[in-house]
Parts: sequence; C-alpha cells; structure tokens
Amino acid sequence: MRRFTRTVASVSTAVATAGLLASCAASEEKAFPELPERVCWDGAFAGSEVTPLLPPGAKVEFSRMAGRRFALTKELDSATCTLYIDGQTRFQAVADLRKFEDAVDWTSWDSSDPKPLDVGEKGIIWDTGAAAYFICEPAKDSNSPGKYIELELYVPYAPDKSKLQTVLPSLMKKFMAFAQSKIQCPGKAAGGA
Repeated sequence: MRRFTRTVASVSTAVATAGLLASCAASEEKAFPELPERVCWDGAFAGSEVTPLLPPGAKVEFSRMAGRRFALTKELDSATCTLYIDGQTRFQAVADLRKFEDAVDWTSWDSSDPKPLDVGEKGIIWDTGAAAYFICEPAKDSNSPGKYIELELYVPYAPDKSKLQTVLPSLMKKFMAFAQSKIQCPGKAAGGA
C-alpha cells in the first residue's frame, strides 16, 4: 500500500510539474510580437492602433496581398489585407469597387445587430467589425455604372470587445481617408472627400 501511495505521489508531482512547465511555455507563446510601424498595402494603418485589438499569439503573418500597392480598378476590383496570428485570421481590411450603389449590401451582418456609424455613407458597426462606403463617381442613371467604394474592417477575436467598439470608428475614418487618397475620383483631387 505504501508503495502504491509513493507511486501515486510521484506521478502526481510529475503531472503537476509538467503542467507548470506547460503553462510557462504557453505564457511565453502568448506574448504578442509588435507589428511594423505601418501595416496593410501602402501603410493604411498604424501598427500601434491595430495591436491592441488583437489576441496574443506566437506567430504573426500578413497575407501576400497585404504588401501590394492599394488600387481598385476594372481589372482589380478588390483589395484585402489579412493579418494571421498562429494561422488564424485576426484582423482583416477589405476594399471593394462596386458599380452600383445597391450592390453595397450588408444584410449578412443583420444578425449581429449593427448600429449606425457616422463614417461615409450609411456606415455600420457591430460586435466584431465595421463597414462604410463612399461615392467616388455616382451613376448617371439606373443603367449606367458608377464607382462606389465599400470598406470593411473585421476583428473576430478581439480580447476586449468594448475597446473594439471605441477604436473601430476611428480606424474606419482613417481607412476611408486612406482609400480616398489612393483612388482617383473624377472631379476630386487625390485625397479629397
């Protein structure tokens, strides 16, 4: 019986020690490396503004498209910047060129109970993201295309949802200003609203 008790005690100590070592290793893995000073395309966002929205992790990567020049054209009507932490999407910025205003459709977010966001045309914000659009070139009539720029920010695993709700409006305003400065809209100087 004493032998059994000593064996159980030894195994328990070994398991506890392994658990402590694993939690120490997990703590080290949970540290979040700093982002570059500017991130996404031509530096759309300050890394210091995006970092607080992200969960910790061991490995940070950006999508290949995130390093390209920001442009929306007939040939390239979408631009996406995705930040991965440990292989999972943790921040995403998307810009889409739409030919018709009614193509800007956010009904997929209805179940997230979005609230109005005072950015661009009819902006919205929900628990994990925000969306807005601006009119670059209005359609002349219902049959002729225009140029409508739709912007979305998506942060699926923010550690502090309340912080997300206070940071996303400012981040969306900066995203809109960035997109407007990069896209040549008829009758507007580069960077004009």
